[in-house]
Amino acid sequence: MRTEPLRHRTTALAAVRNLGILAHVDAGKTTVTERILYATGTTHRRGEVHDGTTVTDFDPQERDRGITIFAAAVSCAWDGHRINLIDTPGHVDFADEVERSLRVLDGAIAVFDAVAGVEPQSESVWRQADRYGVPRIAFVNKMDRAGADLDAAVESIRRRLHPAPLVVQVPIGTEDGFTGVVDLVGMRSLVWADGDSTAEEGPVPEALSEEAERRRRLLEEAVAELNAAALEEFCAHSALSTPTLTAALRELTRTGDGVVVLCGSAYRNRGVEPLLDAVVTYLPSPLDVPAVRGMHDGVEERRAADPEAPFAALAFKVNATATGRLTYLRVYSGTIEKGDTVWDPGTRRTERVARILRVMADRHERLERAVAGDIVAVAGLKSTRAGSTLCTPDAPLVLEPPAVADPVVSVAVEARASTDTGRLAAALARLAEEDPSLVVRTDAETGQTVLSGMGELHLDVAVEKLHQDTGLEVTVGCPGVAYRETVVRGVSGLVYRHVKQDGGAGQFAHVVLDVEPSAAEVGAKGFEFSSAVVGGGVPREYVRAVEAGCRDALAEGPLGGHPVTGLRVTLTDGATHVKDSSDTAFRTAGRLALRAALRACTMVLLEPVAEVTVTVPEDAVGGVLGDLAARRGRVTGSETRGGAAVLTATVPLAELFGYATRLRSRTQGRGTFTTRPTGYAPAPGEVRVR
Repeated sequence: MRTEPLRHRTTALAAVRNLGILAHVDAGKTTVTERILYATGTTHRRGEVHDGTTVTDFDPQERDRGITIFAAAVSCAWDGHRINLIDTPGHVDFADEVERSLRVLDGAIAVFDAVAGVEPQSESVWRQADRYGVPRIAFVNKMDRAGADLDAAVESIRRRLHPAPLVVQVPIGTEDGFTGVVDLVGMRSLVWADGDSTAEEGPVPEALSEEAERRRRLLEEAVAELNAAALEEFCAHSALSTPTLTAALRELTRTGDGVVVLCGSAYRNRGVEPLLDAVVTYLPSPLDVPAVRGMHDGVEERRAADPEAPFAALAFKVNATATGRLTYLRVYSGTIEKGDTVWDPGTRRTERVARILRVMADRHERLERAVAGDIVAVAGLKSTRAGSTLCTPDAPLVLEPPAVADPVVSVAVEARASTDTGRLAAALARLAEEDPSLVVRTDAETGQTVLSGMGELHLDVAVEKLHQDTGLEVTVGCPGVAYRETVVRGVSGLVYRHVKQDGGAGQFAHVVLDVEPSAAEVGAKGFEFSSAVVGGGVPREYVRAVEAGCRDALAEGPLGGHPVTGLRVTLTDGATHVKDSSDTAFRTAGRLALRAALRACTMVLLEPVAEVTVTVPEDAVGGVLGDLAARRGRVTGSETRGGAAVLTATVPLAELFGYATRLRSRTQGRGTFTTRPTGYAPAPGEVRVR
């Protein structure tokens, strides 16, 4: 029985913040999360990434590799507010984890390296947040590093991400002498002593007084240009009061027209408390974001974040262990209690909630209920997958699931002992259940079990997790990449007649097709179909069957049996038989006609390519450039950053296997690289002309 007054729970929603930590690899996301937990009193010991003692990097692989692999949720309290925080991976291979997290978040902290500024994966996760309209504040971390430059980092935010950066702090000291910040909104100084996480507040240092006044003026002018209420006060008084400035910054953050920029050094516990204050002040609560939209019987419905509304939640992560399943939910509306029955409209099944848990990475606290705005884990759900909607049975709703990227790299996986084949299949199914970006299939020709993912590291982690969780010994084949085929020169007027007589009812379909390249960029995912039939030669219901048949034919191209993409097919003519024509006949005709047309077209094999950003010492640039050229890489840019050379190149994905080992060898372990899939490009020497 629900005894807590619902109006109290509604009011409490204003004090909830659901946010994620976003950044490039090694920008300091996990350290920021760790210091937030420490500053809020949630933990009493500061964990370190290099020691493998952080709360959110609890998986053995994360501790061994020193990177975040799996999005981890934690919860803490600050200044009377409940903060639900998700520490997301920074490596591009795990971008799908970021995607699923962003789908359920109301805000985010974007962490940037004070030396490197905006890095490739920083840009990628920023664009992901743009797609979901997630408000962000920026934290320029590692201000104590040699070469740290707040202004350069802010300029890279402006140039590469294109928001209006609104800098609200000035650093006190530089590099190793960084000791605190000047808060430009409150015009005060915050200084941290060594080893102390609590700042000493005071007036602006006299040496920085003039600079602080100048930067406060620039901040006021930038805000006035973007906010109508601020502009009115600025025109009247030539300045902004602190309440007006704060309100305008909050509004600009929540609309996405500006991004508040703070700075600090999480590792040295400097700047975390002001960051938490900024989270509470500027980022939205569930009541501040638009009502979630869903579909019911083809009609759009909106559900406000109201505990009294019908229950609706989105499952964004599943942890399927040998001891049971945990399903992570964002509750958008209504209230759910332990023992409640919920409806999954995707599977059209009811599920019973056995337990509700507040998540602290790998530890959990039992709850009696969860209300709109909460992020919790639920035990007892048997078939709910990541992306599924859960709702009350008498008020069904389907929420938009997070997007799932297509895998680009594959390996063949086989159990070393033939008796373990069944266990391997079950373990792979559980892996794919936890991570929708992993795809398991059986190759129809070879009979091999193929595991596909987002990159070499992604598959490496999946196979290692398979061994850790089940103890299975597996053999992994050489990775393959997902090739595509496309049309570079089409054919017109290809005629195909499908006639079949078996003694009973026959099949008859006559189609004429034009096939040409799509107007989209080469390699873009897509297929366009249209009908130009006049005079009723092919009835409308059969046109749909022809399109379905053409889509069937796209599964295997003529060059090597790879999927076909980037083409336009037009049905120009055809004929029917009064008795023998049917949907089946025209679908078969469409499939066989397009296969014949593709054999007559000029086709090209497409291979996936990636943008590679390599950071190496300047004395190793020559060897690295030569290696990239040997891998068919095309260098697109180079710059010097923080005393190191940063090279950008476009390289075929198939050539990147083993690159990490080669790069470490050439740079004595000092080189690093990141990759970002950028699409497909023609493979050289693979054009086949007929």
